[in-house]
Amino acid sequence: MNKVSPPSQERLALLRLARTPGIGPMNFSRLLGLYGSGIQALEAWPARQKRAGREAPAIPSAAEMEDEIAGLQKTGARPLLRCDPDYPLLLTHVPDAPPLLFIRGDSALLSRGGVGIVGARNASAAGIRLAESLSAELAAAGQCVVSGLARGIDTAAHEAALYPGLTVAALAGGLDQVYPPENAALQEQIAEKGCLITEAPPGTVPQARHFPRRNRLIAGIAAATLVIEAAQKSGTLITARLATEYDRVVMAVPGTPLDPRSRGGNQLIKQGAVMVETGTDILQALPQHLPHRQPAPWQRRTPAPLFEQPERTDQAARAEKTPAPQPARPRRAAARQAGSSPAPAAEPQPALPLRDRLLDLLSHTPIAVDEVVTRCQFSVAAVTAALGELEMEGLISCLPGGQVVRLPDEA
Repeated sequence: MNKVSPPSQERLALLRLARTPGIGPMNFSRLLGLYGSGIQALEAWPARQKRAGREAPAIPSAAEMEDEIAGLQKTGARPLLRCDPDYPLLLTHVPDAPPLLFIRGDSALLSRGGVGIVGARNASAAGIRLAESLSAELAAAGQCVVSGLARGIDTAAHEAALYPGLTVAALAGGLDQVYPPENAALQEQIAEKGCLITEAPPGTVPQARHFPRRNRLIAGIAAATLVIEAAQKSGTLITARLATEYDRVVMAVPGTPLDPRSRGGNQLIKQGAVMVETGTDILQALPQHLPHRQPAPWQRRTPAPLFEQPERTDQAARAEKTPAPQPARPRRAAARQAGSSPAPAAEPQPALPLRDRLLDLLSHTPIAVDEVVTRCQFSVAAVTAALGELEMEGLISCLPGGQVVRLPDEA
């Protein structure tokens, strides 16, 4: 690989920046795009918060970060930055990819694509048997099996792919936490033969609010997601929804409508998911080739806009380059007479600053950025930059799908 990790001091700054409260994936990328390095972005962040009228963030010290890294290394784990060459390949194509992950095990498994297998915790015996069979068949075909180490379907999928070492477990808590307790031995075996991955730093005890992040990792790492038994309102369907948003293949095993655990999968099939009965169904539906690795946003030669804009036609490009026709100026006969001068033109009204105009346009209801650009009559580049500034000040939030929403004012 031709990518080189950042120097030790720069890498340490990137780790500290990623571990700073209030800096999410979008802010992390935008700060590095603005300042060019983790060191400069880290130095600038407190002042930016102060100008926004917010308290200075609790940035981890260099010593604290070094201690955390040393603690990870003692267990065979390590942090993984978005700019590292072994960061999960398909996750680089996710707009809100985490800037920092923690892994233990074989990092090469993270970029194989593979299949995410998820399903009910209280799975039926038939569902568990099917998960084991499909997972073993996939592993035998060289496909990596990704799941969430939960009870039921997840556990069965991991165990069946463990022997060839082709399984990745995404965790809701830190790498040093075991959940559920009965999977302690399985978690250790996956660390030795496969790979553990989490967005949660060491010491994080898994809570309900952490599981959507774990689901995002499963959907983002795998090339496809297979659902085996899921109720209509379950976390499993969150993973399937995220996979759809990430443009991944979604599959489901059909089941009897008499079993509530089959209704979620049956509903996915109605919505267009690939129906799976055998391992061959899965292998045939998988993409033949994986895409190229995307560089981190701040590593691109031309910084990517916050939102993708539709391609402009040649006609639209020519229209922008061609100056608009100016209205003919009325002739003033008096101006041509000696000693006379044209009447002074009216003073132009000062235009509303872009920042204020955007805040006026935005509300607590999400709106497409394209519509904001149209209504405020500023250039796309200017609007994109201004939205980034407002997001870093905590005044707005940029949502997936090219939408933006104004955040409630703090009391």
